[in-house]
Amino acid sequence: MIVENGPMWLTGRSYSLKAVPTEQSNRMLAPTIIDPQAGEQLAWWAVYTRHQHEKTVAEMLSTKGFEVFLPLHESMRRWKDRQKLLSLPLFPCYVFVQGRPSRRLQVVTTPGIHMILSHGEQIAVVPEEEILAIRRAVNGHYRVEPHPFLKCGERVRVTRGSLEGVEGILVRKKNLYRLVLSVDMLAQSVGVEVAAADVEPVGLPSPKSVVSVGTVAGIGDMHRDFPSPAAVSDTRLESTR
Repeated sequence: MIVENGPMWLTGRSYSLKAVPTEQSNRMLAPTIIDPQAGEQLAWWAVYTRHQHEKTVAEMLSTKGFEVFLPLHESMRRWKDRQKLLSLPLFPCYVFVQGRPSRRLQVVTTPGIHMILSHGEQIAVVPEEEILAIRRAVNGHYRVEPHPFLKCGERVRVTRGSLEGVEGILVRKKNLYRLVLSVDMLAQSVGVEVAAADVEPVGLPSPKSVVSVGTVAGIGDMHRDFPSPAAVSDTRLESTR
């Protein structure tokens, strides 16, 4: 179900924000790095925000005309006298925004944003296929939770459902199987419950095109207040002034 509210659409368990319908949102972006002095091609960036400012930042970027993606998951929090179901970011302190190099300053000057992830002098780009895979997971009928970053395991392909064609690494936890979709640049992952009957080894041919999205494993708890050292060891983070 999509609820329209002015410039914002709340879709499934994610904020999908647009100021106005512009270019096709399903454009595949070939390059992984954008030269700020080169073309004006749209690309997905990862911005690092203040703690618990992800939703506020997403809304402010939307009012500036950016398309923003903030995947969420539901978490039950309990206190002595009450309990409450909360919608929390799947990637704490990160918001994905689609922008052009010429609009870089408009992003970094947004209140609540610390920096845009970048490689040297170039903005680091999140691959389109990673964004699409996570969007399909949070908008589908799956239990999705944060998961420790993982790159090893048995690679499989989902054969049915809204994640059909997605590849990852399958790991069993007790009697359940988890599919983990990763954003390699952040060194963070999310876990999605899948049925064992809905996956097959990657070595088998697929009749449809395949979207490669990272890894699959058991769900664990993950919360980071700072960018992962593994993700930014060779990355210069651009800070606002």
